[in-house]
Amino acid sequence: MQLSKAQVTQYEQDGYLLLRGLIEEKDLVKYDARFREYVMSQRALPADMKIMQDVMVVKGEVNPETPVHSVNKLLCLENDDVLFSFAHHPELVSAVQSLLGTELYTVSSNVFNKPPGVDGRHPMHQDLRYFRLRPASGIVGVWTAMLPATREHGCLAVIPGTHRGDLLDHANPDWDFVNHGFFGIDGIDLEQRVHMEMEPGDTLLFHPLIVHGSGRNRTEDFRRAISIHYAAGSCESPKENWQNVGLTRRIS
Repeated sequence: MQLSKAQVTQYEQDGYLLLRGLIEEKDLVKYDARFREYVMSQRALPADMKIMQDVMVVKGEVNPETPVHSVNKLLCLENDDVLFSFAHHPELVSAVQSLLGTELYTVSSNVFNKPPGVDGRHPMHQDLRYFRLRPASGIVGVWTAMLPATREHGCLAVIPGTHRGDLLDHANPDWDFVNHGFFGIDGIDLEQRVHMEMEPGDTLLFHPLIVHGSGRNRTEDFRRAISIHYAAGSCESPKENWQNVGLTRRIS
């Protein structure tokens, strides 16, 4: 869907935009089934794809009921035609083009899985911490709920307007159980958080400088989402040929 001027203005003002029901159930069912096939070892992982187990499982603090209960995320979806079809979804691509222009590349892809029974929190952070591309305004993160994401499930929370600031210092939070690479920012005013409760198919577009994170899953169900970061073709990187290396893929 092409965004309206009002929606583009809202994204520029708040640093995020929530699009309800963007992805249809039939697509979510396909993504979820393929995710389960990999996690349950029913399908061999394609090149570069990785399964990341939750830190509590790795350290033996939790004995997972099933393999799906052990997984924190599935990384690098680019070489799976079903999961990476999400990045090509016409409604999604059109919405992102409204913010970045017509020439789009993907620079990361994940399925995030938050099982019951683990800590699973993601500290408040900015995604630009993980990218060398600039400018920040040339990157958009996308997060689509595959299953319900309420506060009890540990939904995303954002702090509106923080995308207009700088990239802040990140460090390992002082928690007992922190998943690998889950850096956080100290001194965040958590009272400013807005919780993004989402139903399956709802999609959040967000600026890479907006401060966001997520809480524990306090339910007996899973919270699961599929996520992509897009970059405009005009972005620059210390690697001059960033558009043609690694898992970067041109979408349009």
